[in-house]
Amino acid sequence: MQTDFLVIGSGIAGLTYALKVAKACPDKKVLIFTKTTSDETNTKYAQGGIAGVWDNEKDSFDKHIEDTLIAGDGLCNEHVVEIVVKEGVDRIREIIDWGARFDKDDDGDYALGKEGGHSEYRILHHKDVTGREMERALLEAIKQQPNIEMITHCFVVDIITQHHLGYLVTKATPDIECFGVYALNLHTKKIEKILASITLLATGGNGQVYRTTTNPAIATGDGVAMAYRAKGRIENMEFIQFHPTALYEAGLRGQAFLITEAVRGDGGILRNIDGEAFMERYDERKDLAPRDIVARAIDNEMKRTGTEHVWLDCRHMDKEKFIHHFPNIYKKCMSMGIDITKNMIPVAPAAHYSCGGIKTDEWARTSIKHLYAAGECASTGLHGANRLASNSLLEAMVFAHRAYADAVKKIKDSSGEEWGIWDRDNIPDWRAEGTTAPKEMILITQSLKELQLLMSDYVGIVRTNVRLERAMRRLDLLHEETEELYKTTEVSPQLCQLRNMITAGYLIVKSATFRHESRGLHYNTDYLQKSGIVQNIVL
Repeated sequence: MQTDFLVIGSGIAGLTYALKVAKACPDKKVLIFTKTTSDETNTKYAQGGIAGVWDNEKDSFDKHIEDTLIAGDGLCNEHVVEIVVKEGVDRIREIIDWGARFDKDDDGDYALGKEGGHSEYRILHHKDVTGREMERALLEAIKQQPNIEMITHCFVVDIITQHHLGYLVTKATPDIECFGVYALNLHTKKIEKILASITLLATGGNGQVYRTTTNPAIATGDGVAMAYRAKGRIENMEFIQFHPTALYEAGLRGQAFLITEAVRGDGGILRNIDGEAFMERYDERKDLAPRDIVARAIDNEMKRTGTEHVWLDCRHMDKEKFIHHFPNIYKKCMSMGIDITKNMIPVAPAAHYSCGGIKTDEWARTSIKHLYAAGECASTGLHGANRLASNSLLEAMVFAHRAYADAVKKIKDSSGEEWGIWDRDNIPDWRAEGTTAPKEMILITQSLKELQLLMSDYVGIVRTNVRLERAMRRLDLLHEETEELYKTTEVSPQLCQLRNMITAGYLIVKSATFRHESRGLHYNTDYLQKSGIVQNIVL
């Protein structure tokens, strides 16, 4: 199969990019791959909203830039921050034109929210399902575009580069090129060769590396792992954001229900097991401090009191307003017997967002030719050491737009010679000789449990050198066992995802080991101070 534009992932970044390149090049084919259904993405679970300077009388670009830089703790690329903040408003207007609906007040103006780290009210939202609403609008627009084909239940195994042609990349020939991907079609159970002029990775995050996460089951670090195996540059993987307030359910493993930060923005108060409002002891901004500070504070309170959660107190809040703003949260709490007017909500931090990823430039270009990355799998320089709340959807749209602008220019300006360096006709089909069906699925499921346990226990909110060393030794063994299994076993999504998550875990630990300081989301008790050297960890 061949296509002009190949998109891996159907979240806000992938869909925005696909829609734009399809409109700009109606004679070109756009192919979107997603490994489950079209709407099962990290975007779908983004509750809080999207940040943008909407009220120019009270807010400004400079304020939003400053808030982002403060949250990023010295590691943001200031030029990229300015790009995202200033171009972001146009991207928001664009998705509104495509049909996205954001909440309005009684006067018909957009109801702007405020979240931790923001100095002004600038968050647009749709109830507590903002991401789902934006994805709905994009999917509807995608359906109207005749040159876009979406293939669901198709798992991308690896990026095709010249390595598959038998060429070695040396100092004399340093450029690695992407020719497309090998993908497992779950309908036919066969691995297909998909050739593309330009490929975009929009594969989302890696939250499933941890035992408890707000991410869906599909967030297994696939894009980062594939890019790393293809010798692409990966950056700042140590900065894993833990959302402070995931709904606590005893014994839960996997995806936890998110209690959006907007609840605290509307007046929710964090209390420890003794009922004490503790955040004032950790930061003058109290419950609206940036997420890294709030998550560490909760983690400390839990360790100090020997409990598995703290409380989010919403009992003083107006019930009707709460139900109007957060209908899904209210419904979920009631299903668990929690009446928010009478009961406090048990919450605990959960892995939420990866600030690092595939290193890109300001046009979403990776270090591999003809390969772009956007969304959570990319490291653009916006977030630095910690993401400011509600900046991720904004970043995804801005860099999807920039990838589109650069890719379309490349396609239209090229005579075709740029893609003729290697002999595409000789790219081999996937070889599965010598492999057999898995005899024991327990080998995969148990390795996954071990991975999630060691990452949560040793590479969580608070880290030490000893914990990181122990994590690396266990990861080495898991990697060795899984690679041996991969060589002898037929490819399956479960095995590929395990392999990708082990790679993502390795990159997180390796980056954390290299950072000899505490900065942003990386907190190591052996290096409590900032080093004074501002650097990105590039692998």
